[in-house]
This record gives sequence, C-alpha cells and structure tokens, in this order.
Amino acid sequence: MEHIDVIHARQNNLKNISVRIAKKKITVFTGVSGSGKSSLVFETIGAEAQRQFSETQGSFIRNRLQHIGVPDVDKIDNLNVPIIINQKRLGGNARSTVGTATDVYASLRLLFSRMGTPFVGYSNAFSFNNPLGMCKECEGLGIVQTVDVETLVDKQKSLNEGAIQFPTFQPGGWRLTRYTLSGYFDNDKKLKDYTPQEWDLLLHAAEHKPKHPDQEWGKTVKYEGIIPRIEKAFLKKQSKEIMSRKEALNHIIITKVCPVCKGKRLDDKILSCKIKGKSIADCTALSIDELLEFVGSLPSSAFDVIVTELQKKLQHIVNIGLQYLTLDRRTDTLSGGESQRIKMVRNLGSSLTDLLYIFDEPSIGLHPKDLQNIAAIIKQIRDKGNTVLLVEHDPDLIRIADQVIDMGPQSGKNGGEIVYNGTFEGLKASTGKTGLYFAKRPQINNKPRSAKRYLEIEHANLHNLKDIQVSIPQNVMTVVTGVAGSGKSTLINKVLPKFYPETTIIDQSLFSTGMRSNLLTYLGLSDAIRKLFATANQVSDKLFSRNSLGACENCKGIGIEKIDLAFMDDIEQPCEVCDGSGFKPAVLKYHYNSKNIVAVMDMTVAEAYDFFPDKLYRQSFDMLLQLGLGYLTLGQRSDSFSGGERQRLKLTKELKHSNKIIVLDEPSTGLHPNDTEKLLKFINNLVDNHNTLIVIEHNLDVIAQADWIIDIGPGAGKYGGNVVFTGTVADLLNDTVSLTAAYLRQHLHSGDTHAKKDI
Repeated sequence: MEHIDVIHARQNNLKNISVRIAKKKITVFTGVSGSGKSSLVFETIGAEAQRQFSETQGSFIRNRLQHIGVPDVDKIDNLNVPIIINQKRLGGNARSTVGTATDVYASLRLLFSRMGTPFVGYSNAFSFNNPLGMCKECEGLGIVQTVDVETLVDKQKSLNEGAIQFPTFQPGGWRLTRYTLSGYFDNDKKLKDYTPQEWDLLLHAAEHKPKHPDQEWGKTVKYEGIIPRIEKAFLKKQSKEIMSRKEALNHIIITKVCPVCKGKRLDDKILSCKIKGKSIADCTALSIDELLEFVGSLPSSAFDVIVTELQKKLQHIVNIGLQYLTLDRRTDTLSGGESQRIKMVRNLGSSLTDLLYIFDEPSIGLHPKDLQNIAAIIKQIRDKGNTVLLVEHDPDLIRIADQVIDMGPQSGKNGGEIVYNGTFEGLKASTGKTGLYFAKRPQINNKPRSAKRYLEIEHANLHNLKDIQVSIPQNVMTVVTGVAGSGKSTLINKVLPKFYPETTIIDQSLFSTGMRSNLLTYLGLSDAIRKLFATANQVSDKLFSRNSLGACENCKGIGIEKIDLAFMDDIEQPCEVCDGSGFKPAVLKYHYNSKNIVAVMDMTVAEAYDFFPDKLYRQSFDMLLQLGLGYLTLGQRSDSFSGGERQRLKLTKELKHSNKIIVLDEPSTGLHPNDTEKLLKFINNLVDNHNTLIVIEHNLDVIAQADWIIDIGPGAGKYGGNVVFTGTVADLLNDTVSLTAAYLRQHLHSGDTHAKKDI
C-alpha cells in the first residue's frame, strides 16, 4: 500500500499508460504543454479519487458535490482522499473576501467581540453578511448601484420614438406598454418637454393602479416608475434575465461606494467598537503583514488563545507570499495564482494526514523568493504524512521532487507517454525535452540592444508606488521584475498608460467568447475553410457551419446536451446524435483532401500546418507554432483556453504591427522551458519590428534574455514601490541589493553544488 498504481490510463491523449507513484512523497509531473500531465494527474488520478470519495458520502452531501464522470482507465489502486488545489479562480460574489475565504475574518470577529470596546455584540454581529451588523443602506456590500438617468433615457425623443434606451422598454418591447397604455403621457411628446409631475411619474412613481388607463390595460396590472421597476427586476434579485441583459445593464447602472458606511460594509454601531483605536473595518483594510504587526502589538494575556490563532493564520498568508493583500479584498478580483495560494492557506492548519494533495503549477505569479516559501510549505505537507502530486514547469519546484514523471515526448497526439520516471538527478540524463533543458547551462543576453529614446514616467504614486521616476527604453525588450506585490503591475499596467495612452496591454483575461467560438473563429479562418469544403463538394458553405445549415438539430450545433437533474447540478454530456461534433451526421460525407469537417476540427495546429498548403493558413498556424501552441485543436472552444494560452493568442494579433508600446504580463505562465525559448524568439521578432516591448515577468530564463531590466521592490506592499535597479542583465548580476539579482545568480549556477548559499 506504499504506492498508487495507475493501470492502463487512456484519458484524452494518454497512450494506455501504467505508472506507480510513491506515497508520502512529492511527485512532480513535467512535460511540454499538451503532453498529458493534466490528463493523468487531474482528469485521471484526481477525478477518480474525488469520484470514489463522493460515493462514500450520504445522498444529501453527494447531491451537493461536483458530479464527476468515470475517467478512461482500467483501475487505480490504493488511492487516498484527495485535496485538489487548482488555479481555478475563487470567484464568488461581492460578499466573498480574502478574509472570509481564509477564515481569518471569523477569528478577527471573535477578537473584536471579546477585546473591542464598547461591547456591541457577539462574533456574528461583526459579519457584514449578517443583518445584525451589516450596513442597512448597502446590505453589507460596501457599494450601491443606481440607475443613471442620463444614459437610460434620451430626452430628445418621445416614448413612441424609443426614448427609454433599455431592452423591452423600446418600441415593440412588452415593458414599454406599461407606460404608453397608462393614460399618463402623450406618447408623442418629447421627454424634454415633460412637466416635473410627468417626469416624476415616469421615473419614480411607486406601484399603484392608474385611474384612467387605455382600454387594453390589464385588469390586474399595476403601474410603477421605470427606476424602481428596473431596480426590482434587475438589481435586487438574481435571475437568468439579468445575465442576458448584462451588457445593457452595464450601460445604465452606476456603481459607487455606499454613502452611509463609506465602503466599510458595517453599520455605525459595529464600527464604533474599537481595539487600540481601530475598528474591524480598519483592520481588514490593512495589508496582511501590517495586520499581523498590529495583532502582535496587542496586550493579549486574557485572550491569548484567540490572538495566537489569528497570528498563526495571518503568518500562513505571509509565508505563501500574499502579505500584500488585504482581508477586505474581494475574491473575484484575485488572479489564478493568488486563488490557488488562498486555497493552500485553508489546508495549512489541517492536522489530517494520509491525504492526496494535488497542485496545479503553484509557481504561477511568484518571484523566485516566494517560491522558496511555497517549496517549504509543500515539504511540510509531505512531512505530515501526505502524498503530494505537482504539475509544474518551474525548475526550482521540480528540484524538490522525490520522484519526477516526465510526459511527452511532444504535445497532443504526439504526447501521452511517460518519457522518464525517476529522481531529479536522473532527469538531466534523460532524452525528453525537460531533461534536455536541465542538461543545458542557462545563458544571459550578452549583446543587449541599446536605446536612443525613452518613455518617461514621473511622480508615480498609485497604490504602493513611492513617487518614483523611471525611464523605459524604446524599441528594446525591457523586463520589469520584483516580488509579487512589489508594484510592477501598478507601474506598468496602470501608471504607464496614463502617460502613454497608446500602450497596448496583452494580459491573460478572457477575450469576448461564447460556447460557439473556437480557435478557427478567433484566427478569422472559419469562412475560408468552409469555402474550401464548399468548392471541393459543390455545395453551400453554410453546411460547414455549426451555427447555420450544418448544425446538428439535436444540440443546435453546440455539441453538448445539458441534463437537468432537478435539485442536483445540471450535467453536460456529448450530444448522442453528433457525438459532440456539433455537425449534422449528413455533413460528414463531404470531404476536402480526404478529411471531413469534423476531422479537420480535431486537427492540431501542427497537423493543420502540413495539411493546408495555402499561405493564408500557414502564416496564422506558424505564429501559433512559434508560441508553443501547436497542440491546440482547430475546433477547441475559446472559453476552454487557459490564461497563458489566451495571452499568447492575443499576441498573434500584434506581430504585423510596428512602432507600438506592447506590455506583456507574465507571458511565460504555464509554459514548459522549451516553449519559453519559442516565446522569446517571438518576442524578439516583435522588437525587431520596431516595437517597444515591456514584459512583467518572474521567469529567470526570460529575465536573463532582457535588453534592459527594471527591478521594483525591495519587498511587497508597503515594503515595495521603489525602483531598486535599472540596467542590463550583466549589471544586475553585480548588484548586491536586488533579490532578483541574487536568484538570477543562483539560477545561472544551478548546476553548482553550493549555489543556494548566496541567497
């Protein structure tokens, strides 16, 4: 029972593989993107462990757990109960904060109910989610939403001309009849000519029965002003209609800080309770390290247990490099990397053992300094008697492995095999792409480009920036470094565009996509490929669209069917008519170059590059290959791309441009070192095309190839916000203050036995 045995796994691209994984050890799974790491670790081992654990629960709990399908594997022996800590953003709504997600706020509430003066209530009263303590105006949200009358109505129009600019209030819309049939208005009169009484009736009137409505007015129908009507229908309840009107609502709704509680979420009585002059809201507005300092200063003899517990929880957050966050920060504003580390905090205080912890690239978004803390935490989890599986690209975390399983040899259909299984030391001698990377000694850019002109930023004070001045060279590759929370993103993503509005920021956020959008539609190649099929078969090109004549009639071209399980979550499964392709079965008889449209949609970019001879396609596919995205399939849904994939896809649109200021925010996210090399070549092509490239990055291989480096720090939050260093890579290596310099020196001598001693 000392191993987990996976026998004949075939999930996604896995080639019927079997593997033995040591328990109570750290096993790191490596390999290029698309090689099968996640298919093995998350979709096979993690999914089966979760499924079997769910089956041990009673029906009440089981119906509320995520419904997981059976992975394609013969069997897995000796599984443990899983704790899966992935990069899925915490999300949540406006009521979910860092404090509530980490459970720190519960300890803080307890402290204020015991130590705070005057006494205003027990722990629950300090919750902004509890009617006892929440601000009555904003109901504990800290913000209020109101309708912006100026954008809602066009005063130059009458009701019949469409003066109310919101769906279903426009001519022909069913909501408009409440106003045109009410008997209150001349429907052809311009709104600018309304009397104050008419204006108030139209916008603000409370619900009532009109006295002389039109004869078509329903007997039980009541009249209500537009603003309370919209507030009731859209702002004070959650419904499917709200989601469908999201864009229109964004246009007419103003969100502002609550005028009563000033964003503090609690009522005056609760805020009057203080410890050493600070209310609970004052404490949640402090950065975590500042709050830890404050709690440590409290005379705690009477409440020692509460204070010690609170300190321990705060220290865990500091240890994983999130000391710059505040407890009142909403969880839906956290990045994927921050979300994953918040999930880690929840498990650090656990005394449960013999669990299976599965991590998805915990290095993301972290400076090498913070990585040392993550590595220490992962070792602590193992040393408690747990089994740890890591999917990881970062060399520093791969080095802590007791066992390394390298997947490959390449991506997609050319992956799915185990290339190496053994110790880290043995990895260097293996023939896979990961082994080849570790066998090479890292190099620095010894011939940096020089700049003739600079972008000047002066008196930058936003957030934690300390009135800094910095010159960013033009037409070169500048890498901005520093620990997480040092102020890098504030300087480059927020301040730089104020000085240079033409700046293009390419980040990892979602681009506008839907379920029907895929890689081909993003690249703008769908129409061209449909025409190829239409010409080859002498039929309409609409047959080869899942949104038109070619759509499967059962699933309407989406390829999936949703099954409503009443009180349980809906589940999705491939459409049984089209097998998930989204196309009518009849369309599959048409071929181009011996392949039907479904086979073409299933092709990887690398396969498509050889399949389509036309330069039109090859140019797009070649760019994706340069960016290490050759494993993506042409029909892959856009909403399934990872943050790193989205960013690199956005980057393809910039290659044809020149003389632009382009910002990339951690473009190496999720990339194997082999693909990072491809990314660097692509970036250098952009610079050679006379663009100014600014890269925010922690990856030491990317930092080593910069023309110019700007290091922000020295620490995070209030300890950051200064320019620590500017210069070339060679100059950085001689710097004795910068933490980035220390870790870069270590990286360049990573093969040396005593390298870690200079940190």
